[in-house]
Amino acid sequence: MPDRGGGPTGPRMRVGRPSRRVRTLLMTLGVLAVLAMAFVMFAGFWTDWLWYRSVKYSSVFTTTLWTKIGLFAVFGLLMAAAVGLNIWLAHRLRPPLSAMSLEQQSLDRYRMSIAPYKKWVLIGVTALVGLIAGASATGQWRTWMMWINGVPFGTKDPQFQLDVSFYAFELPWYRFLLGFGFAATVLSLLAAALTHYLYGGLRITSPGARATAAATGHLSVLLGVFVSLKAVAYWLDRYGLAVKSSDFKATGNWTGLRYVDANAYLPAKTILFCIAVICALLFFATLWRRTWQLPVIGFGLMVLSAILIGGLYPAIVQKFQVQPNEQAKEAEYIRKNIAATREAYGIEGAKITDYGGKGDAEAEDGAKLRKDANAAASYRMMDPNVVSPAFQQLQQRRNYYTFPATLDVDRYKTEDGKTQDTVVGLRELDITGIPKRNWINDHFTYTHGYGAIAADGTGTGKEPAGSPLFTESGLPSSGQFGEYEQRIYYGEKTTQYSIVGGPQKELDYEEDGERTTSYEGDSGVALDNPLNRAAYAVSFSEPQILYSGAIGDGSRILYNRTPKERVEAVAPWLTIDGDAYPAVIDGRVQWIIDAYTTTNGYPYASRTTLGDTTADSLTDTQRAVVAQQNQVNYIRNSVKATVDAYDGTVKLYEWDTEDPVLKTWMKAFPGTVEPKSEIKPSLKAHLRYPQDMFKVQRELLTRYHVTDPAQFYSGSDAWQVPDDPTTKDKESVPPYYLSLRMPGDDAQKFSLTTTFTPNGRPNLGAFMAVDADADSETYGSIRLLKVSETVKGPQQVQSELNGLPEVAEFVRNLRGTDSDIEYGNLLTVPLGKGFLYVEPVYARGGTQKLPLLRMVGASYGEKIVFKQSLSEALNAVFGVEDSEETPPSTEQPPGEEQPEQPPATGDAALKAAIADAQKAYDEAQAALEKDPTDWQAYGKAQADLEAALRRAAEAQGRQQE
Repeated sequence: MPDRGGGPTGPRMRVGRPSRRVRTLLMTLGVLAVLAMAFVMFAGFWTDWLWYRSVKYSSVFTTTLWTKIGLFAVFGLLMAAAVGLNIWLAHRLRPPLSAMSLEQQSLDRYRMSIAPYKKWVLIGVTALVGLIAGASATGQWRTWMMWINGVPFGTKDPQFQLDVSFYAFELPWYRFLLGFGFAATVLSLLAAALTHYLYGGLRITSPGARATAAATGHLSVLLGVFVSLKAVAYWLDRYGLAVKSSDFKATGNWTGLRYVDANAYLPAKTILFCIAVICALLFFATLWRRTWQLPVIGFGLMVLSAILIGGLYPAIVQKFQVQPNEQAKEAEYIRKNIAATREAYGIEGAKITDYGGKGDAEAEDGAKLRKDANAAASYRMMDPNVVSPAFQQLQQRRNYYTFPATLDVDRYKTEDGKTQDTVVGLRELDITGIPKRNWINDHFTYTHGYGAIAADGTGTGKEPAGSPLFTESGLPSSGQFGEYEQRIYYGEKTTQYSIVGGPQKELDYEEDGERTTSYEGDSGVALDNPLNRAAYAVSFSEPQILYSGAIGDGSRILYNRTPKERVEAVAPWLTIDGDAYPAVIDGRVQWIIDAYTTTNGYPYASRTTLGDTTADSLTDTQRAVVAQQNQVNYIRNSVKATVDAYDGTVKLYEWDTEDPVLKTWMKAFPGTVEPKSEIKPSLKAHLRYPQDMFKVQRELLTRYHVTDPAQFYSGSDAWQVPDDPTTKDKESVPPYYLSLRMPGDDAQKFSLTTTFTPNGRPNLGAFMAVDADADSETYGSIRLLKVSETVKGPQQVQSELNGLPEVAEFVRNLRGTDSDIEYGNLLTVPLGKGFLYVEPVYARGGTQKLPLLRMVGASYGEKIVFKQSLSEALNAVFGVEDSEETPPSTEQPPGEEQPEQPPATGDAALKAAIADAQKAYDEAQAALEKDPTDWQAYGKAQADLEAALRRAAEAQGRQQE
């Protein structure tokens, strides 16, 4: 009888086997998992395509995509074919089975285990190496496109007389091909050697021949290919010397050939090329000789030659020929480096003027200097790096609005038609200030900022005193900008996505009641079908996008909303400036972004790292240059881009019409960059010289203002960019936009300025200004005033100012009002025979630390003063008791003048000040009780309280005296 108790033939045999239902369930789950992963990958691709199509730059997406697919396919197949062919060939050339040695007997089990699956092993290995190689090749899409679309520079390098385009566009691609060839050859060699060993073609421990004739020939050919590639590498290395980086004590960072390169490395590379060719031929000859003797000898000679000729000989030349007279030996190559660097960074046209710099108001005509000072510059008393909190408190209006920490300087016409330096900031959305945070509020209700706020750069207001003199203010804002679209859907602070235009209404603004709106632009991607909604739900990891009732007909999703992010996405071949700035143009708020074309392959031009060179005391993550760790040795501000703050429209305009790098990319991406002629005059009026370009150029000019090789080598006239004297951090002083009249000019020009100090010393070494007005015929012209006398530098002026008794008294008075002193931009203006320094000084007081202009410091020659207004400071520093001339600024807004009252003294003054302080405190509390978000009224009350407490402290001090 059968064992029904569960024996070997009983029902227990079926207990451990999964049922058909379980197997079906597992297969279904597996299929669903694969489909889910496939949809996640598809969602990323699909949402990218939809976004590029929404901004009308789908050609960028498709061109880049097909280029990457092509590179992946071609180089993946090439690598797979190379490795697979050599594995197949090694297997085909395997020796017949014979009496096996112990070594081969131990390998027999591996051969037996592989035999049934050798086809699949071959396919798997080749597919793996092909996928890795193809994925690596996709990262070279820029190199490929620059090679295939390269445009000549029209300039030849001084050593090989090749066009610069060879080094910028061709040499990088040849090096990639060479690296790919090395990788394919090495992998093929390893795979073939392993296959030969596995099937007996190679033996390690067995007696007799170590390799069969077939294995010897096969591996020799591969080694011959490797050595041939090495010969090509030696030949390319000759040209690589023109763009090679090295350390050189005269410059630190050196690019290009030096004496030892031209007279030792260059001939050595040529000799090594010839030796490598001969060695490769010896390896190929083993197909007939079937012996390793000559190839091994040749390879050994090549290695020995590389050590002696490529290493030892140049070291001997450097030690015994160059070092004893290095300056003379390197002079020719220093001259080439100077010329190439100045050309590559656009500083070859910098005009250097000797300027004494040591002014003396007593020796000169003080009255004339005072009059000239009015026309010398529009002294910007509103520092855009300081007054943002004043904009925030006086114009924020609601907690969910914010201004950038550093505002921007632009130019606008006044009512009388004059151009005025203006400090501008947009009232952007800050979702952290939303009263009640939830998904609907964050992404549907609160979607945009509202309005541009502007202040006169040279004047101050009186409510409260010392605050910005707003020329555009309010909610909605009104003033000098006229009528324009005020909604800010795209901005520097707008990093979250928003869903607009559907059934859910958006909050427009709150002023005398809540107003709602619905987006009417065509920006963003429509969510009118389930596929798009599902794709975005997956991409943003937000399932509510798929089923929320707040999304319906007309709903559109806005994302990638910062200006720099949008420009970088549509033009990934550009390097983006760190500071996008807004301008009101033709009834729209437009973000203006400067973009650069760069290369790292300009022969002889010294390299710089953008992140290090463009960093200063104001740099943060928002203002850092995109691709900041890129090393470059050629840069042009070739593109001006705009992003519409309402509908996100991106426009790229050609700016440098002669730049071969831009021409190359325009050839690669036709139709993406509009010609320069398409720039409207209204837009051109707001274009300016970019800060990051200026900072790169000023860093290079610390050394490359010198054109004499001997002087350059000695470094005796090297400069440095001074640290910002107004901060405690050891960071470079930022450049300042300033309307300025340089010596010899008839009128002021909107300029970007900076100072230099001699290397290792604090005194002033030079002053640099570039014409930053795009409408000017001399736009981009660089002027350097080289100081030949001992003149105080920015740090010295700041130290002397801090040591004035008036400053100490000012600080003591601030302590009694719970306020802090804050220095604004230290402006430097060439005037007469010297330099005028002007610095606004703010008191940051009250609960919200509102910065208010209280004092102005000025210095000329050896004299330094600290007064209550710019006019008083200029009068004092030039020794003019009272001047009818006033600088082009308004310390108070125009209005009716109040009759002067005799000041109270003694107890009366103290009591009046205390009464005013109590009144201001009561007004501040009342403002908070009435509207906790009305920071304008609260800020005014706090400023009045501060002023009253200061008067009380002064009155008490006089009584004690």
